Amino acid sequence: MAGNAAFAGNLRFLNLGELMQLLGTTDCTGTLFISSDYASQPGVIYVEKGNPINAANGAKTGLDALFSLFGWIEGQFEFIQEDVTCEKVITQSRMEIILDGLRLLDEGKVEVLGSAAAESETEPTAVKSGSIPMIRGPLVDYSYVVDEEGFYDGDEIVQEGNHGNWIWVILEGVVEISRQTPKGTLKILRIGEGAFLGSVNALLKGDNVRSATVTAIGNVQLGMLDSQLMTSELANLSVDYREFVRGLDERLKQATDMAVDIYAEDNKIAKLVKGMKILIKQGKDEKRLFRVRSGQAYIAREIDAGAVPVACLQKGDYFGHIPFLDLGQEPFSASVYASPDLKLSSEDPSELRREHDKLSSTLKNILAHLSTSISVTTLTTCQFYKKMLAANSK
Repeated sequence: MAGNAAFAGNLRFLNLGELMQLLGTTDCTGTLFISSDYASQPGVIYVEKGNPINAANGAKTGLDALFSLFGWIEGQFEFIQEDVTCEKVITQSRMEIILDGLRLLDEGKVEVLGSAAAESETEPTAVKSGSIPMIRGPLVDYSYVVDEEGFYDGDEIVQEGNHGNWIWVILEGVVEISRQTPKGTLKILRIGEGAFLGSVNALLKGDNVRSATVTAIGNVQLGMLDSQLMTSELANLSVDYREFVRGLDERLKQATDMAVDIYAEDNKIAKLVKGMKILIKQGKDEKRLFRVRSGQAYIAREIDAGAVPVACLQKGDYFGHIPFLDLGQEPFSASVYASPDLKLSSEDPSELRREHDKLSSTLKNILAHLSTSISVTTLTTCQFYKKMLAANSK
């Protein structure tokens, strides 16, 4: 295995899904080597700015190789921070790969390597097929933590509909995010250590209505972040960048709202983009960034059953290629549809990136977590849509 590792560890401590989340939140570029006593040669994953772009495992390459490495439940890993020159053949979003890889492992479609293969059936992974996805965050920057608070199993930390403008980071434990629907409680995802609770939009407008309920799963320790410091930090940036941040927050809310509507069997969802012109086709290598000046742009993920809308962008919103965040939506994982009256302007993504690079590590991590939540909620919404169609076809 290679030397001079930026970091290294044991796969029993961090499984591949958790490891990929960690690399994503640190925006790393380099090569991840995975070794196992049960394999003749190491597996290799090439990472660019936190996203896997290629992989190799024996004769397998690309996404097939990457999925096969989820079965290496024992072994060592080393990450070498270096320039990566291999061809980019993997375009799926990081969280989509993690969820699919762990689902395939859970369903027995990936070969398990390791003496603990039998044990793995009872040990929890980051996500299980048919269960609630789990998101973890990066290492906590305690310089922004101004207070700590503990909660017990079952405690409601946040209640949907209440007001609040504070943001927490999870220091220990796991919480569950849920919404109320006409059919009862909808459990959307779980988040663990290093992830954030609260809306970044509250830092921009000073008040916020909580859009979901947050419940402690086991004992949980939270760190309250210095909202005043983060608000001042954002206030020093341009109006355009603040609008970009607001738009990200709104995307998550809309994707969650769509999940709630589909869970409640609202059959009108798929008709939102019917007959509309496609501006960006899902999977297209689009390098441009656009901003809505009037009209609407709909973000919809294309699945076998059709297009699943997950967001409706309005005046001031951005879409297209965002090189410093992975939303798990357009261009590679969703299409963009245009209303008849849509008018756009072309934007320079490097301008947004320059401002993004000025942010503290804590705010960058909050936005990375927000992007991951958008990606996971988009996938969850599509799963609900598939289940709704399957139920209606019976």
